[in-house]
Amino acid sequence: MIAIQGTGPVVAAAIHAGHNLRKEVEEWMALDDKARLREEDPYTDAWTSVADIRIIGETSRFELDVNRQRAHAIYLTPEEAWGLKVWKGSLPGDLIECSLKKYDAFYREATKILSELQERTGPFVVLDLHSYNQIRPDPDSPPADPELNPEVIVGTSNMDRKRWAPVVDRLIGNLRSFDFFGRRLDVRENVKWTGGAFSQWIHNTFPKYGCSFAIEFKKIFMNEWTGELFPEKHEAIGRALRHAVRGLTQELKNLKGKWVGKDI
Repeated sequence: MIAIQGTGPVVAAAIHAGHNLRKEVEEWMALDDKARLREEDPYTDAWTSVADIRIIGETSRFELDVNRQRAHAIYLTPEEAWGLKVWKGSLPGDLIECSLKKYDAFYREATKILSELQERTGPFVVLDLHSYNQIRPDPDSPPADPELNPEVIVGTSNMDRKRWAPVVDRLIGNLRSFDFFGRRLDVRENVKWTGGAFSQWIHNTFPKYGCSFAIEFKKIFMNEWTGELFPEKHEAIGRALRHAVRGLTQELKNLKGKWVGKDI
């Protein structure tokens, strides 16, 4: 994990941006770089610059997925990995244990960062940034039905939606209002994905002050099969996020003022 500390109160995380594998893990890996890259979240790490507190994953989710519960953090079967055969054989127990130690280390560090943030600012928001594919099963397939696959999915199922309503509405409203090349982004809540283990952990660990959004961007900003980046679209999404962060910061100030001196 790369952790960049700042004053808050908004954290931007790209926990699936990593592509690195330990040497001993790479020796067991059955997938080539391109196959792994397709299911990772490349370029999402750049978007974390919208906040001055940043959490960036360096390790590939194919070695260890910190957005799943610990018992399922390593994809041992194709069913756990979009039908992909990840490993050349059954993984040795010591290799698994070493990866799980990295899982524990990630959450220890995240606990430290967010605990200090809560102490400093009170209510805080984590933008848990991800991306998803729209062209399957091969490069010549048509894009997935846009009626079922919005450009931006905001996952909120892990939170107390009523408690955080002003913050949720501000985020979605700001993303929808952004001028994206003369039009508006299709932003919807809890379509397909509603939030993973990282957001759930934040809400369980910081139930009064922590609000985490699992945000999935459809890969309109890149060619998901070749890895080619479309810089203008990628940068525009970054500007949309920065626009949203300004609104979130104001909403958090409003909440902090309402909560001062109250048993919340």
